[in-house]
Amino acid sequence: MTHQGPSPALFFETMSAFQRTEALRAAIELDLCTQIAAGHATASEIAAACQADPRGIRILADYLAIMGFLQKQGDRYELTPDSRLFLDRKSPAYLGGAVDFLLSREMRSGFERLGAAARRGGTVISDEGSVSHDNPIWVDFARGMAPLMHMPAQLLANLIGGDAGQPLRVLDVAAGHGLFGIAVAERYPHAHVTALDWPNVLTVAAENARRAGVAERHALRPGSAFDVDWGGPYDIVLLTNFLHHFDIPTCENLAARAHAALAAGGRAITLEFIPEPDRITPPATATFALVMLATTARGDAYTFAELRSVFEHAGFARSEFHPLPPTNQQAVVSWKA
Repeated sequence: MTHQGPSPALFFETMSAFQRTEALRAAIELDLCTQIAAGHATASEIAAACQADPRGIRILADYLAIMGFLQKQGDRYELTPDSRLFLDRKSPAYLGGAVDFLLSREMRSGFERLGAAARRGGTVISDEGSVSHDNPIWVDFARGMAPLMHMPAQLLANLIGGDAGQPLRVLDVAAGHGLFGIAVAERYPHAHVTALDWPNVLTVAAENARRAGVAERHALRPGSAFDVDWGGPYDIVLLTNFLHHFDIPTCENLAARAHAALAAGGRAITLEFIPEPDRITPPATATFALVMLATTARGDAYTFAELRSVFEHAGFARSEFHPLPPTNQQAVVSWKA
């Protein structure tokens, strides 16, 4: 057996990882995958369709093939199944729009000052980070990230159960794109959903509700989740990708508001990145804590034990943990007695 000693490979791979990001961003800007999907296969053909230089396209396409976004046979390129689904602009699951949020100036600046954030224990880009008052970044999130949320929304709707013909009163807190509440409305024809979020973000949720054909059962409640009256009583309160932005006392405050808004026997359904107690597994889930360190004042990726405690302190009788494969997220269902 050949013994392999220490290697600098991980160091150099990590230090140059930004090149992968920029190569994919360039491909999205050029609509390279869309042109390949349309039948342009060689570097010259793709370059003509993208109005770019053949040599430049050849180098970029080769790099994308090395990364696994393209396949290459001879001088011809084709899309992988993943790229055909997610990077062809004509695909309903196209993810290119997520660039506006994921690579926004605000998101990137938080990581550029990550050392300072680690010293402080939270972002240094502003006092509140990405959850500042009516931050326009959440409009980019609602528009760009919605395609990623279709599967988690369907999986979360599965947790409601019961008779699909039952009436259902649902509050979608920090609704954003609104897809979680909309998925429930699609599954339950007698469900009425109230979406709570900033007014500019709710315009996106309203668009999606009209597109899904559930607008007549989709009401808007504009304002901050901390200030506006949540109304009620509801049978279901959705807390999707929201609690991770805040510290534990703030999460307990939000859980208490959910408890107060629910009818007896109602449930709060929480979607989060929930790592194992070691906080390093599963990797794709656990690494989300770093995003919160870079972009929020006190946010984190909380374990199930921590979230269960949050809901217990808010008066909920019990909480259950639900993995949502194949996504990197998990759910917690909490019952009001």
